[in-house]
Amino acid sequence: MSFEKISVIGLGYIGLPTAAMFAARKIKVVGVDVNEKAVDTINRGEIHIVEPDLDMVVHAAVSQGFLRATTQAEEAEAFLIAVPTPFKGENHEPDLSYIEAAAKSIAPVLKSGDLVILESTSPVGATERMAEWLAEARPDLTFPQSAGEDSDIRVAHCPERVLPGKVMQELITNDRIIGGMTPKCSAQATKLYKAFVEGECVEASGPRVAEMAKLTENSFRDVNIAFANELSMICDKQDIDVWELIRLANRHPRVNILQPGPGVGGHCIAVDPWFIVSSSPDEARLIRTAREVNDYKPEWVLEKIHAEIGKFLLEHPEKTAADVTIACYGITFKPDIDDLRESPALEIVRRLCGSFSGQIVVVEPNIATLPASLQNGSIELNQNGIEKADMCVLLVSHKEFHKKRNKNVVWLDFSCTII
Repeated sequence: MSFEKISVIGLGYIGLPTAAMFAARKIKVVGVDVNEKAVDTINRGEIHIVEPDLDMVVHAAVSQGFLRATTQAEEAEAFLIAVPTPFKGENHEPDLSYIEAAAKSIAPVLKSGDLVILESTSPVGATERMAEWLAEARPDLTFPQSAGEDSDIRVAHCPERVLPGKVMQELITNDRIIGGMTPKCSAQATKLYKAFVEGECVEASGPRVAEMAKLTENSFRDVNIAFANELSMICDKQDIDVWELIRLANRHPRVNILQPGPGVGGHCIAVDPWFIVSSSPDEARLIRTAREVNDYKPEWVLEKIHAEIGKFLLEHPEKTAADVTIACYGITFKPDIDDLRESPALEIVRRLCGSFSGQIVVVEPNIATLPASLQNGSIELNQNGIEKADMCVLLVSHKEFHKKRNKNVVWLDFSCTII
């Protein structure tokens, strides 16, 4: 079949770039999102997130009539679901309520021959659950779990595998994993993505292995980052420069240690490993430990900041903590984006607000207003924080911060340029 109209459910950091890519190939795309402000912004040809080159593609697609946004699902030949999969409760249990809501929103407009793809990073079995929700809502249609290759609706999982800040390039060049519930489902999904994907579309044996592949990729990265973060804490205790240590160790031809940072953020690396732990708690011991190391790193950073405050006050006995101003550079989860999801830098600043009586200045060039968790009387957003700071804490290495530092100010560098 040909795909004359595609619907993307969820117009966030993955959904909007994906919708724009299809629209740039002259395919009619309707994006659906519950956020009316985002919908209005997109329909003006503008974007509500920070991602290089996305603004130009969206503006062109909207102007040419190939992309529009709405809050209500419409008929299409293919539906791509790209909604969040957060935790529920404190035990890192996957919350599939957004996927369920998205499935139920498109169910009334499904027709025989349609393709439904789950792009959301999901715990193993989520695609099959989605297919069950669709079948419950539309008993007049058949689905792969009951009708196999002869089903009315095709269902597949195709996880996104892109790096924020390079999404527009990597959507095109990266290989895609296609996990259809049947071979025909995989074939249809592959045909759809080949509209713009230049990388290889690799058809997995089913959606469960495709789901696990994405979780495995991010868990692998999480474990390696945890090694670097643990090294940084060990080196601090033993008075060793961790940057020199890693530089020397990496001269070995089979060693490539990553760079430590203030923790691990983003909706993928900081979240996905817990999906594996949740499903196999007794077996996922290394993956759990890596998550615990990275989750602890912000606490360690806070301890170092407070130790430096104490040292500063000893050197300036005329001052109290209330007289000290700290400038925190960067609160996004990685450099040069506006994404605050699971950001360790944001968590560090939030907790510093509750434990420090002085003034805090947030220097974050990628956002216009502070998030609600930081809106109180002792904190402000000011891009010239160094002008009034006694101490500067570099948490995220945005390109704007790559300048010569004022030697008259105490600098603490916990940033990582590679995540």
